[in-house]
Amino acid sequence: MTGHVLGVEARPRSGGWISTSAQAFFALMERDLRVLRRELIPFVARTAMQPFLFVFVFAYVQPKIGQGNRGFGDILVPGLLASAIVLQGIQAVAIPLVQEFSQTKEIEDRVMAPMPVWGVAVQKIVFAMAQSLLAAVVVFPLVYTIPLDKPDLHIRPLVLLTVVPLGAVLSASLGLLIGTTVNPRQIALVFALIVIPLTFLGAVYYPWDKLEAIRWLQFVTLINPLVYMSEGLRAALTPQYGHMNYFGVYGGLLAGCTACLYFGIRGFVRRVQS
Repeated sequence: MTGHVLGVEARPRSGGWISTSAQAFFALMERDLRVLRRELIPFVARTAMQPFLFVFVFAYVQPKIGQGNRGFGDILVPGLLASAIVLQGIQAVAIPLVQEFSQTKEIEDRVMAPMPVWGVAVQKIVFAMAQSLLAAVVVFPLVYTIPLDKPDLHIRPLVLLTVVPLGAVLSASLGLLIGTTVNPRQIALVFALIVIPLTFLGAVYYPWDKLEAIRWLQFVTLINPLVYMSEGLRAALTPQYGHMNYFGVYGGLLAGCTACLYFGIRGFVRRVQS
């Protein structure tokens, strides 16, 4: 039955446990990728709309009519890119997971795959990471080309290539944690209480060090994972404007990844077994 559902034949004796689990993992990935391909246009529209409108209004329209700061795009590029990566990763796991547990019951098919239950959780995280990276590919051209003055980027490849994957892992695992702990009937409320504060207090529209004028808020926002992603991308793309030190950026990202992965996977396993 499992092989029929996933398009993979389970042969644990000949292929071994690892081989069988790998086959099931890639079968689940293939099925999710097919769904994503069918819904690619809605995905792009959903991902691009908010950053497009924000950068169009504040980095193009306002400077064009003599209001606002012509250099605001330099601040927006890393912030909006970080926001797209983090929020897409959360949505890519949390919303489908809530539906699978409460409405479609698709989770029952997934956990029948010849792999550990925690492996199903890992597959969801990996697929959400892929969507986060795709969101970055979609958003970056918009936030770079739309501003009236092209952003002045000084790219640090090593920082960029380490911060982006860590942010993708963090966002996907946070989405898993939310999706396995939230009551399905309260998911809309939770997103309103989580996503909006994450965005506006995540150093997206301003550098984190500028909050020194409001010292208590500067410390409170350190619990926001988007802060570390925004500051990491600021260090990778616009370091000339200042950013959180690297120990803070990588320490925050790694701590967030570790905590969200542990509690997210544990919560998923408990939810399935209950």
